Amino acid sequence: MVIGLAPGGGTVEDTRVSAEAGPATAGARNGAVRHVRLPADRRTPAAARAVVRSVLTEAHLDELANEALLLTTELTTNAVEHARTELDIDVVADEVGLTVTVSDFAAGSGDELTVGARNDATEINEVSERGRGLLLVDHFASRWGTTYLPTGKGVWFRLDRPDADPPGAAGSGGGAAPTGMAVDGAAPSASAMSELMQTAPDVYADDPLPDFATGLLSRLAEMVGAAGGVIRLDRGDGQGRQVLARFGRQPRDDSELLRVPLTVHRPYGGELELDAAPSTYARPLAVLTAERLSLHLENDRLRRADVRRQAWLTFLAEASELLAQSLDVELTMALIPQLVVPRLGQWCAVHTADEWGRLRLAAATHADESVLPQLHKVLAETGPDSIQARLREASRSAAQIPLGGPMEGFAVPLIARGQRLGTLAVGRHQRHRHDPDEVAVLEDVARRAALAIENARIHAERRRVAQTLQQSLLPPVLPLVDGIGFAAEYVPTGDDAEVGGDFYDVVPLPDGRWLVVIGDVSGKGVQAAAVTGLVRDVIRVLVGDGKPLPEALARLNETLVERGGGRYCTLALAAVGPGDGDQLDVALHLAGHDRPVLLAGKGGAGFVGTGGTALGLLDTITSPTAQIALAPGDSLIFYTDGVTERRRGRELFGTDRLRDAAAPLAGYSADVVAARLRAAAINFSVEPPRDDIAILVLRNDAV
Repeated sequence: MVIGLAPGGGTVEDTRVSAEAGPATAGARNGAVRHVRLPADRRTPAAARAVVRSVLTEAHLDELANEALLLTTELTTNAVEHARTELDIDVVADEVGLTVTVSDFAAGSGDELTVGARNDATEINEVSERGRGLLLVDHFASRWGTTYLPTGKGVWFRLDRPDADPPGAAGSGGGAAPTGMAVDGAAPSASAMSELMQTAPDVYADDPLPDFATGLLSRLAEMVGAAGGVIRLDRGDGQGRQVLARFGRQPRDDSELLRVPLTVHRPYGGELELDAAPSTYARPLAVLTAERLSLHLENDRLRRADVRRQAWLTFLAEASELLAQSLDVELTMALIPQLVVPRLGQWCAVHTADEWGRLRLAAATHADESVLPQLHKVLAETGPDSIQARLREASRSAAQIPLGGPMEGFAVPLIARGQRLGTLAVGRHQRHRHDPDEVAVLEDVARRAALAIENARIHAERRRVAQTLQQSLLPPVLPLVDGIGFAAEYVPTGDDAEVGGDFYDVVPLPDGRWLVVIGDVSGKGVQAAAVTGLVRDVIRVLVGDGKPLPEALARLNETLVERGGGRYCTLALAAVGPGDGDQLDVALHLAGHDRPVLLAGKGGAGFVGTGGTALGLLDTITSPTAQIALAPGDSLIFYTDGVTERRRGRELFGTDRLRDAAAPLAGYSADVVAARLRAAAINFSVEPPRDDIAILVLRNDAV
């Protein structure tokens, strides 16, 4: 080793020639010179190649193009990747060859880039460990070295024409080895190396990796004279290592086989096996090939991971939508295992916890239905090592717990709004364990499932309260009176967790008559129910004290006006008692309510009564009395606006359609009339009712 001068000054480690023959000894006589500064950018290698190509063309050195462009690419790529500073590219051409220097501005000691002598096997292995680019430089360059400057460092190489004697060759103790040849025999050519380095996957192929790996392996085997080779890849999908590419004969199964692991991240793994004779360049080139393939395998892993994550996001969105559509507790818990199996597990079980923390199996499913009885048996087992014990631990600790035994998997607690609702147990697939992404998705599914269960429970409680409250506002049964038939139909709004404002009642009067009441309080919900209960109770108290109906209506109006709140009420009151002969006398009062339908026993239907003022809006009201005589077989049909305002698109059921539907029912009992009118209103539209439907029928049943 001698110390010479590099172009631009500084000390140079030159392992090729004597001090008299520096990298640019002849200068640029009859040649060309280029000096450019390029940024640390991925496009820099291409720009550097363009500079070198222009110098080669100008100096008529086209026969050096393959080697010069390959080495320029390696040095600039290495500098961009590691130095990450601006680069100076110096290109000097003379009559016999070309010198290229790549300098960066990164601080570093000279020991970091010390390289060995060309074609020395021990030193070349050291070079291969420090960088594949320097290996190529050592192989193809006539001479090369490292330059250390106060502002940074650089690497230069010299390429001479094959038919020319390089400057200073006489004092070097022998000429440099011919370009493209190694001491131990034929070595890969620059064109072969360039083809190996520039091979890339087909971007338009659905799965380009098999063809790409096969191409790399074939070129590598041809370059080192291998009899065969194989690349195996494990994608972590439970299928184990699969053959990705194969060349020639099956590699020997012995310790002399050249094996190079693929440098990929989990869950990917694999190796390259080569049936090649030991040589100076076999392992470094195999490592270089494995690294190039590993880079694209990493891209494939990231792409597949991104596709999987997008698929998981879509799955979670669909699962949330399905869970949100169900407000039934049992249906929600039965839906959860169907979402998990088989996509996220071999089996799934949902257990709910009672107020004492005891678990109860709510739903379970298995990908193989024939194994379902065995799954139920295992889940029912008790003992310190049973799945039940592990589930209780998961529920108690609010943490993920692994499950062992014949049904291997793990359990996730179901927690919503701080409440421990139970556990979600999932069994792993037979072929592989759950990866971190799947575990994270399952934990997210558990959170969403717990929230769906809690929402369904809250809705069920609201529905129970609403039904209880609604039933308290309606009479449990209608009275049985000789000669008078009463019948009623009530259909709550489509939201069964909401209390409506419609009500009806039949109340005995002190004078022996009966009071028929039907009303509608504006709005829905608890506030409307409170007003409904108030109206119903006030009427019962007033008429029970013997107050005339007009006075009872006036007192009720005063109560609602004083109460305020913007709620109003429409009422229809009818006092029914015996009349002349078999007739029934009806005193009808309407307070803003729709007129009832009089259905004659002999046929025909029409509206009767005179409209009045709704209660709760004005200080004074009017409610004229209409006297109606019901002959035997006649019926008086009361209803709320939920019937007439039943909607089908833009069309309403309406009062005329109600009258026309009642007309054919002449002569039928009160029960039949009420049921038929209810069916007519419900069947008018396929949509659930938007408002409560209440129908009350009063009929003269005298024979």
